[in-house]
Amino acid sequence: MKQKQRLNSLLSRALQLMTLCCILLLSKAYSQTFSSDIPLLQPQHLTAEYWLAKVADADQVLLSVEQINEFNRQTFLQQPEMLAISEIPMSRSASELSAVLQKVSAPPGSARFFADGRQLGAADWVPLLQQLNPEAIQADNPTRFGLVTQRALMRAVPSELRVFNEAMALDLNRFQETAVFVGEPVAVLHQSLDGNWLLVQNYHYTGWVPTTAIALGRREQVLAYADAKPFLVVTGARAKTNFVPGQAAISELQLDMGVRLPLLDAAVLGHNIHGQNPHASHIVQLPVRDANGQLVLVPALIGRNQDVSIGYLPYTTRNVVQQAFKYLGQRYGWGYDYNSVDCTGFLVDIFRTFGLLMPRNSGEQGYGGFGQNQRFDESLPVADKLAKVHNAKVGDFIYRPGHVMLYLGQSQGEPFVIHAVYDLAYYQADGQFYRGTLNGVAVTPLTPLYLSEEQSYLQRLYNIKSLR
Repeated sequence: MKQKQRLNSLLSRALQLMTLCCILLLSKAYSQTFSSDIPLLQPQHLTAEYWLAKVADADQVLLSVEQINEFNRQTFLQQPEMLAISEIPMSRSASELSAVLQKVSAPPGSARFFADGRQLGAADWVPLLQQLNPEAIQADNPTRFGLVTQRALMRAVPSELRVFNEAMALDLNRFQETAVFVGEPVAVLHQSLDGNWLLVQNYHYTGWVPTTAIALGRREQVLAYADAKPFLVVTGARAKTNFVPGQAAISELQLDMGVRLPLLDAAVLGHNIHGQNPHASHIVQLPVRDANGQLVLVPALIGRNQDVSIGYLPYTTRNVVQQAFKYLGQRYGWGYDYNSVDCTGFLVDIFRTFGLLMPRNSGEQGYGGFGQNQRFDESLPVADKLAKVHNAKVGDFIYRPGHVMLYLGQSQGEPFVIHAVYDLAYYQADGQFYRGTLNGVAVTPLTPLYLSEEQSYLQRLYNIKSLR
């Protein structure tokens, strides 16, 4: 038995080496046309297979379904910003709801600017604060519940205004917070003055979303939908439902990585779904809004050519890396803006495909107690930090203030990461400081990167987190 296991291990390693050789040969041919201002980057670094060929146990299950359920239970206990929808209070007092509004929508302590450079003044804040609708707050404010019907951005204020901080990076809208996704259960806490926005709470964030993105239903109905089995999970960066003539709400609907939808059975529904035979598709149940904004559940088809899974993906290193590379090259989207992801959204989406849940913001993640953490003071010598990075496992999270990266492994002794990142800066061989842009999901080395002329990424690292 031991001889057979040893032989299988040797065969697996030989296959990995053959894969790596093939990647290097193909990369050598591609390198004749490859050019990048990212230091040390080579074409082979841009493939998941290159990194996975270096991992001996890439298919080992890191956590079972039962262990993931317990991991999530512990995470919700450890992270105060996370709350299961079923645990959200059925109502809030006037003071409690006012406190939520203040936390979500109060004007920030630093200045905000319009795209033309004009600073927001007191007069600009007046209509925004009026839209918070504080006069509608009652002594007791019942919580409503709903399901998300379309991907929608969640904002700090009920407005589509774009505002910026003094750096005037016009891709980073400071009113933009996060997003909600199809099929996601939410609690509805309040409504804007014009009725066009709802203040909603999901399992790890609270903010304003367009009313048109939420279908209101009974609490029991919403919770049952979210927990329905069997279910389908979107495992591509995006998938789409099949086209349905005359039904825009379910036709070619965008479904983002990690979206979970109940599966339905053709034996029950029949073999004609919106005029199409479902044999080559998955039948899912989608939430839609009726004319009064109330929840209606309808069947829809997702073609079997789409990147989806029945149930969650097994939580393995191979799947983590492969899921990450499905976003490679996508534009950076602060708070899920631009129909994309930011650094933490990138990780949240990847790990939702395994059923793992985590906080939304990098600070909540990096300083949070969930997972296995290697914390160190920012003042720790760079050589000691680098030693800790070299001991990280592929798929671990590496944190600096305001940012998180997914560790890929080493190439010729240099640690590499994949991350959704905006800036690019480093010292060139001639000693000149170079500032470019990444503004997307990118593969980069870790040690050459700088935040400013005085501070490197490595100097600011403070935690390495494993979800194992």
